[in-house]
Amino acid sequence: MKVKLHSEGVNIILVLLFILLAINIPAYIFIGYKWVPITMMVISGVLFLLVLNFFRLPKRHFKGDRDGVVVSSVDGKVVALEEVYEGEYLHRNVIQLSVFMNVFNVHANWVPLKGEVKYVKHHAGRFLAAWLPKSSTENERSAVVIKAEKNGAEVLVRQIAGAIARRIVTYVEPGENVDISDFIGFIKFGSRVDIYLPLNTEIKVKLGDKTVGGITEVARLKPLDEE
Repeated sequence: MKVKLHSEGVNIILVLLFILLAINIPAYIFIGYKWVPITMMVISGVLFLLVLNFFRLPKRHFKGDRDGVVVSSVDGKVVALEEVYEGEYLHRNVIQLSVFMNVFNVHANWVPLKGEVKYVKHHAGRFLAAWLPKSSTENERSAVVIKAEKNGAEVLVRQIAGAIARRIVTYVEPGENVDISDFIGFIKFGSRVDIYLPLNTEIKVKLGDKTVGGITEVARLKPLDEE
């Protein structure tokens, strides 16, 4: 699997590299006890590698049957799978499927299904821990609604910032046709993504399952009149 650096991380990585060099080079030159600058360089190297790991972007392609498929938007762990009322756009009971990303997961967000983008809206909010249920409605978040090509069902995808995350990036715009190989956005430093699905959707995962963004099939859409 090919991996490259996500464009969202380029500036952060360059600034971090400059700061670390500015700290470590003078420390190595002027501090007499060499174990001190060597320790600093080791810590700096680990920090730099962690940030590089966070912004990695593996090249992925879903190879299965795409007819009605819904894939996970992100790498992470399924932390919520329940019937809820979605009040922002859908205004009806739906299945909420939530995947939490820790700081070691890839943080690129993939489009979960093929269809047309109908709605995009960013909401300012708090920065509670992303695994808390109320983070879905109280945290900084961005909502995207996609009308499925399969059956015309509207599926809402919500990007949610976490306790550390301070920026959500959403790439798609209303009117765009999207597929599961496309990117829906990026969330920096710890977060989650909720997907709101019709009640008759066939769910393919369970609580605690690990998902791979753009690859793991989490659900299959059925005809809207099939209850």
